Amino acid sequence: MRSGHEWAFTAIYDQYWYPLYKVALHKLGQKHIAEEIVQDIFTRLWNERRTLPGTALNYYLFSAVRFEVIDWIRKAGPRSRYLAYYQAFASQADHCTDDEVAYNELLHSIDESLKPFPPQTREIFKLSRIESWTVGQIAEFMNLSDKSVEYHLGKASKAVREYLNETMLILLLSFLA
Repeated sequence: MRSGHEWAFTAIYDQYWYPLYKVALHKLGQKHIAEEIVQDIFTRLWNERRTLPGTALNYYLFSAVRFEVIDWIRKAGPRSRYLAYYQAFASQADHCTDDEVAYNELLHSIDESLKPFPPQTREIFKLSRIESWTVGQIAEFMNLSDKSVEYHLGKASKAVREYLNETMLILLLSFLA
């Protein structure tokens, strides 16, 4: 396969596709996602065939499935929570537009409160609080230490909290007046 022989790749594909698919399906419970993950692994295997590590192919493929499943679960966590919330309240279609407007206004308020900060701090806050990334993921993505990310998050969180508290106070006073 390293030499580019398609017949070798086909033999590997035929031998490993179904066992890899079963592992992914068992962990995820969703056929189309399991198929996608296994297909991506085989695509990557073919594209990187010349630079593959010297480890056993069996170990390499099953490790790849394991890591891909973990990545998918990690990324899908926030999405699945929002999807479950949306499905639970889908019958209340009247409120969807109101909820979307309120959500957009909240995002706008958060953006306003973050304006004084540098772009890096704003991005760290959004990745953490809006995209649900962990400190470790943000640190790795932005090539920073965990402590730096925590520092930026602390400053930005305090500013957003204060801004939203002031905004809520103004709204409350306007309703009472």
